[in-house]
Amino acid sequence: MTPTGDERKSDMPIVVNLDVMMAKRKISAGELAEKVGITPANLSILKNNKAKAIRFSTLEAICRALDCQPADLLEYRES
Repeated sequence: MTPTGDERKSDMPIVVNLDVMMAKRKISAGELAEKVGITPANLSILKNNKAKAIRFSTLEAICRALDCQPADLLEYRES
């Protein structure tokens, strides 16, 4: 049986804590998307841990916009 999208999501050991940093920096999704140069839809995919990958250039732009380190955004959780 093939796992559903939700089941696959829970198997991913990398968690994106973008919403936490956005709250700390008091920045909206729309504002961050504009600063980073990505669509609000793509930012939402990242925020909701549905992304399968992220470009280093996008990660760099997010870190620059939020004044943070990649480790502030990405967390490894063993299954």
